Amino acid sequence: MEFKLLRIDLWNQKVREEKIDEKILRKFLGGRGLGAYLALREIPPGADPLGPENRLYILTGPITGTAAIESGRYHAVAKSPLTGILGDSNSGGQFGPWLRFAGYDGIVLEGISEEPVWISIIDGEVKFHDARNLWGKGVIYTEKVIRENVGITKEDLGSVLAIGPAGENLSKIAAIMNDKYRAAGRTGLGAVMGSKRVKAIFAYGKRQIELYDRQKFFEAAKKLMKKIQEHSISQALGKYGTAVLVNIINEHGGFPTKNWTRGTFEKAYEISGEYLAEKYLKTNKGCWGCVIRCARVAEVKSGPYRTPVSEGPEYETIWANGGNTMIGNMEALIKINYLLNDLGFDTISFGNTAATLMELYEKAQKGELPEDKAKKLLSLLEDIEPTWGNADAVIQLIWRTAYRDGIGDYTAEGAARLAEAFGSPDSAVHVRGLELPAYDPRAINSMALSYATSNRGGCHLRAYAVSFDVLGVPKKFDPLQVDMEKVKLVKFQQEHFAVIDSLVVCKFNTFADSPEDYVPLLQAAMGWEDLTTEELLTIGERIYNVERLFAVREGHGYKDYLPKRLIEEPLPDGPAKGRTAKEAIEKYLPEYYKLRGWEDGKPLPETLKRLGLEEFLYIVS
Repeated sequence: MEFKLLRIDLWNQKVREEKIDEKILRKFLGGRGLGAYLALREIPPGADPLGPENRLYILTGPITGTAAIESGRYHAVAKSPLTGILGDSNSGGQFGPWLRFAGYDGIVLEGISEEPVWISIIDGEVKFHDARNLWGKGVIYTEKVIRENVGITKEDLGSVLAIGPAGENLSKIAAIMNDKYRAAGRTGLGAVMGSKRVKAIFAYGKRQIELYDRQKFFEAAKKLMKKIQEHSISQALGKYGTAVLVNIINEHGGFPTKNWTRGTFEKAYEISGEYLAEKYLKTNKGCWGCVIRCARVAEVKSGPYRTPVSEGPEYETIWANGGNTMIGNMEALIKINYLLNDLGFDTISFGNTAATLMELYEKAQKGELPEDKAKKLLSLLEDIEPTWGNADAVIQLIWRTAYRDGIGDYTAEGAARLAEAFGSPDSAVHVRGLELPAYDPRAINSMALSYATSNRGGCHLRAYAVSFDVLGVPKKFDPLQVDMEKVKLVKFQQEHFAVIDSLVVCKFNTFADSPEDYVPLLQAAMGWEDLTTEELLTIGERIYNVERLFAVREGHGYKDYLPKRLIEEPLPDGPAKGRTAKEAIEKYLPEYYKLRGWEDGKPLPETLKRLGLEEFLYIVS
């Protein structure tokens, strides 16, 4: 199968096609893996993430847009402006398949456009369009205008990928959006797209995806589909969405509340998936080729938080902007979610940043910040009063942050830089600069290792240890007990998930699937008839090491740690009351390095040789 990249020189508005050697595909697959490999080779050490030397890779995988289950995704990769190391993010919706149907398996944005542009890719034809009239506008309006311009207004034909004002104004917590409400949210890649002055990309075409053995592929896909459809977690996600987790995680005492100072939220039910389904749900929805259909379509018909029919909110958004800020009002969260999507934010990073601001404000009121810092903070806030649970303050903050107005110029930088700027760095809960997601490792201790060793920073999608510590997949553990078997499972998940992100398919498959389920799919798609499950997991391990090498080469971001709050401050409430994550990380990390073939966060030369990464030995020599 041919894998074709479209390289776009933005400065000269020229394009060229590049075919990826099949040997490279067999080592990295596509998506996240290919992006990491190309980034390490092509982005110079020390490159400014918002400068012309950074590249933005928007990549599909070998089974994107096929009959394979949940294959409607793409993966974005670049040097992150938020963390300063390799950044990447994954999104569903329809853009991945439509990019392939348009004639390309990936896009590489190079250089910087002189003026704002949007790009159309229709049946292999690439055109540049003036985007000055769209600059400053929201994602929803942008999609409407672009569809009218190309004459394809039906939403299930073609797909629009875009940034909002957050990305244009180089907020380091900006997302790349597609299909209005879908986000490649993490690591601030919306700012990279904004720095290149690309407002949007439209993709449409009729290309048929080539498969080596179509019949064998369909048989394997049908078998996997049945397995996923019948799994209890898939069915729960379809019924209540990802927010089905709100009550579950809260009951375990791992629902971070009041900026990670508590583990339970008394209003959890009022922001749960069950409550959303009961009061505000219009229907559920799936990405391209999806049978789980976890997405929520909600509406608030009247009142101060009136919101039109739109997608969301999901679990992470509800937690970050709800429990973590102590907002227990679902109508407010539906509105907040809508605005964050339209203005183009990573909802996890924004919610953490808002909660950090609330803590800073509280400390300023109590005299716990340096006097000059407190005075500056209160002056910049103007009429915003970011007290705990104040939804109206968060809504004001969204707008200020998107346009970098007043305090918004600081919150646009993310939680870590915000806290540092006002003299309280430990108020920001992050790893490598990336704000943490919705699972407290003091209550779910495998997540301590997941967060600490995630290559892109604090993340639940490198290894979702909640699956075995809480949900019992593949087996149930005590989330408070230190068990060295969990280390092997975290490493396994990191490699399995690297494969999933490189194919590119949905991680919700992983509750039901196993790596061997993808072997016949790849054999049939690519003609790799000798591919084995062992080789597939080795590909995942290779990808994980390449990502770590990017940080080692940059000279920072490869040390594995947890924030001080999670190590030193015991939870004051819930089933994990009195617990920290200190014991777990101290016991897990040495065993993890032993299994990985790493030393102090760096891959050893013999590990790189075993994985066929000799070209990068110079980084660790």
